[in-house]
Amino acid sequence: MKIIFISGPSGSGKTTLSNQIKLKIKDGIIISTDNYYKTGIISNLLSKVVVGYYDKRISFNYKLFKKDFNYILNNGTSINKRSYNFQTKTINSFLKKVNNINLMIIEGIFARELSNTLCNQKHYFLELKINKNECMKRVIQRDITERGKVKKQAEEDFLKSWDIYYQKFKNKNIKNYSNSFTITKNTNIDQILKFYLNDF
Repeated sequence: MKIIFISGPSGSGKTTLSNQIKLKIKDGIIISTDNYYKTGIISNLLSKVVVGYYDKRISFNYKLFKKDFNYILNNGTSINKRSYNFQTKTINSFLKKVNNINLMIIEGIFARELSNTLCNQKHYFLELKINKNECMKRVIQRDITERGKVKKQAEEDFLKSWDIYYQKFKNKNIKNYSNSFTITKNTNIDQILKFYLNDF
């Protein structure tokens, strides 16, 4: 099983990059950490009182994610598809079997932490570095159309999210990835796949 973790702040293009890679490498599946937020009364309450709740590990359902991750890793098959609804704060789960998985892409704001704690086998880690203003434009548009936010709230939430993403790794001992790459707007993805991920 080949594994790629893709991390970056909100709006940096993690989902877009994941889809680009999946198109080039057959038999892949994308798992977004956005679909593994906690649900229930306590989570709903915390989301209202904790600043930047959805950008902090406390909001993430690690147990459920690990269950799905290990199942795919051990069986080469996925049987569940999950989708988090930010307006109702619920996870929709439905049966969708995908067989013969040879590539697993984990993308999201928690991908860096997950690659550091969850995966002991060989994997690749891609970190997106995109202009802050460009990211903000993408997030505002997404939050208005998909998450029911007004523009001002979307802007405020993005700025908090940006600071939290970079602050949580500051002065922390994070693994030195031997197979890690920084992806910018000008990065040639085809070149990365051809020359660095050639064993794929």
